[in-house]
Parts: sequence; C-alpha cells; structure tokens
Amino acid sequence: MDQRNRNAIVTGAGSGIGKACVLALLQAGWNVALAGRRAHLLDDAIREAGDAPGRAIAVPTDVTDERSVRALFERTVSEFGRLDLLFNNAGVGAPPLSIDEVTLDQWRAVVDVNLTGMFLCAREAFRVMKTQSPRGGRIVNNGSISAHAPRPKSVAYTATKHAVTGLTKQISLDGRAHDIACGQIDIGNAATELARMMSQGVQQASGAIAAEPSMDVRDVASTLVHMASLPPEANVQFVTVMATKMPFIGRG
Repeated sequence: MDQRNRNAIVTGAGSGIGKACVLALLQAGWNVALAGRRAHLLDDAIREAGDAPGRAIAVPTDVTDERSVRALFERTVSEFGRLDLLFNNAGVGAPPLSIDEVTLDQWRAVVDVNLTGMFLCAREAFRVMKTQSPRGGRIVNNGSISAHAPRPKSVAYTATKHAVTGLTKQISLDGRAHDIACGQIDIGNAATELARMMSQGVQQASGAIAAEPSMDVRDVASTLVHMASLPPEANVQFVTVMATKMPFIGRG
C-alpha cells in the first residue's frame, strides 16, 4: 500500500506506546492526528518528529467525552480529507488492589477510558470510514497480554482488556460490509515510563516480587506500522508482541 497521503489518528499519543507509534507512522509517510489530554506532550511529540511539517496535528482530546471525541474526528477529516487508520491506544491502570478493596470510582475511572473511550473512538471512526469515498479503513485496538492472563490485583484493567477483545471482534464483524478492518495488538512489557517498575520488580501470581524483562517500545511501533500497511484485503486480527523472556507463557 502506498502510505503517502494516508491519514491516521493515534489516541494516547503524547507518551509511551502512543508517542512511539506516532513517530513510526510519520517516518513511514503517514499524516497523523495526535490525540491526548495533555496538549504540551502532543506538541513535544510533533517537535521530536522534526521533519513532518503539515503532516502532524495535535488535537487535545478527552476520550471519555463524546463531544471531545467527535471534535477530534471532525478536525482530522477537515485537515486531512479522510481517515484510513485509528490506533485506539489510550488507556489507564489503577492502584494494585484486591477486588474487595477497589472503590466504585476507581473501577469507573478505568472502564471509562479503557472501554467506553475506546468504544467512542471506534464508533466515530466507523462512521467516518463507512461514509467516506473511497470507503473503508482500519481500526487497531490496543489490548494487552492481560486480555489473556491477568496480573494479581488488576481487576478493572484485566476486565476492560478482555472486553476490548470482544469489541475488536464485533467491529471486525460489523465492518465487513463497509470495508472496515479491525485488529488488536496485545502488548507485554514495552519499556515506557509507565512500565519502568517492571525492571524493579512486580508481584507474580505466586505472591513473589520479581524483576521482568522488557522490550524496546519501537518494536511495538513497527508492529503497528506493519498492520497499518497491509492492503485492505488483508488483516492482522490479533497479534501479541512482548519481551521474549517475560513470564507470560506459564504465568501462574
């Protein structure tokens, strides 16, 4: 696929995985709308890209707010003309607590971002891709290896990431008639600021604390670019990219 004049939205774009994917997409020739809550981080990411004048726009967005999400997609289409890719990446965790210790507010805060926010963005992308000409596009949801195997004391995060898998399958099914593909990238131990604690030691299923290996976040970004660069007739439905030696297989 010719990636010139291809247009993407990346949520959670100001740091970590989102930022790495923005930089990789820009390097591959995509136009990218960066969405996130902190405008200065979006601007910093665009400056770091350096050689992408006019191909990157910062759109401060709260993915839990319906009007904010709608404004994001309207701005993107206004600037770029169409939408070819949504990387539904924004997500949050919660304090490590046993289910009986989790408050309703803590639960709702994670569900609002990780599930409702992802739904709102996917819904808006679907509406754009269904009606644009030529129609169609691709949605990639950021799942997690927690969509397969939970970590201790992560009930809200784990539940939402399992739900994302259902969302991915439903979008894939509903999108067939409209040339909209949907896939999911499940990520384990990418070396971001949020994952720094992995190298210092995290709780294992046995209750022990152990350091875990991590991988370069750019390896996640290159996986996304590969998924995004496939022709419309092909789709990576699910892919797991993780640190080779992390304790995922055999966890528990």
